Amino acid sequence: MMNFLTLKHITKVFNPLSESESTALRGIDLSIGKEEFIVISGPSGSGKSTLLNIIGGLDTPSEGSVELEGTAITELGENDLARFRRENIGFVFQAYNLIPVLTVKENIEYVMRLMGMPQSQCDARVLEVARELDIDAYLNKLPDHLSGGQQQRVAVARAVASKPKLILADEPTANLDTLNGEKLMELMRRLNEEEKVTIIFSSHDPLVIQKARRSIVLRDGEIIEDITRR
Repeated sequence: MMNFLTLKHITKVFNPLSESESTALRGIDLSIGKEEFIVISGPSGSGKSTLLNIIGGLDTPSEGSVELEGTAITELGENDLARFRRENIGFVFQAYNLIPVLTVKENIEYVMRLMGMPQSQCDARVLEVARELDIDAYLNKLPDHLSGGQQQRVAVARAVASKPKLILADEPTANLDTLNGEKLMELMRRLNEEEKVTIIFSSHDPLVIQKARRSIVLRDGEIIEDITRR
């Protein structure tokens, strides 16, 4: 398996040199191969979301480096980093982060439009992904007319539509019931296999964790377990 994401000595300190100083991550070293399907788990406050944000370039480490297929994310300037994220990384946030004034179709194609893709190409890709995720009947609706499960599918569709190399999902099933959570994980796993995209998600739900092929457990900002399942 080709290694394409490397983290070296990632440390994150919030509010350094103050009374409220706290260390979220402590010297994380991690290598991730192409097309892996990984869960990062651990108790609340273990550093899961912070680690995902640093991998995705949404936050910067206090020390250490992140490299994705030869590009040192942690060394990019603000504009180059924004462009790199847009072209290579898809995000699925716990709160969905859909744009309320845009239709489902417009939300899904948003990143592709920012990348300058022709409208015809966007239209075809939106329809393809929407059918895969069973939300093609809602393309002209606004997000607040959808259920939580449907909105989460739209968020996943937006993340995969531009065919990123990496998808990061922070507690993607947190707002879903057990049945819809399991359905979403099966969809993400199928997308991992069929779209050949590397997926890293955080979760504390045992039913979700067991869907992953590789399980990384954090505690107090350190990796205490890293298991790959067959």
